Amino acid sequence: MTGPANIDELVENFGFLDDWEDRYRYLIELGRALAPLEDAERNDVTKVRGCASQVWVVSKATGSGPDTVIELRGDSDAHLVKGLIAVVLALFSGRTAREILSTDEKAVFKSLGLNDHLTPQRSNGLASMVQRIKRDALAASGAETSAALH
Repeated sequence: MTGPANIDELVENFGFLDDWEDRYRYLIELGRALAPLEDAERNDVTKVRGCASQVWVVSKATGSGPDTVIELRGDSDAHLVKGLIAVVLALFSGRTAREILSTDEKAVFKSLGLNDHLTPQRSNGLASMVQRIKRDALAASGAETSAALH
């Protein structure tokens, strides 16, 4: 992915934009910068349930236990949702399962103002993406309980 290297850079860039029209445009640009998934990667296994748009997230785990590093890629059929995927990837991709599970994504989304500027459907879809990534991280870490998701 080109664009912000990490979530801190993305949050900083977001802060430079004064109005939500500009922020929506920035999200769409972030989505356009995502590397496309192969057609074969768009399947029932990678599809995220709970999103109004079509969303796919591919997880690749390297290592074992809580220090397993999770690399993520994603795609959607909706431009703005692709931008939201880019935000989620900037937040989680390349981190360890432990880091992913301990990340307070709600605080990050609040700092971006997403809570106040997304439709309930998009907010639910964003939550579904995060839940799916955390579930993948939990499985990759070898943890036996889903308590970390709640």
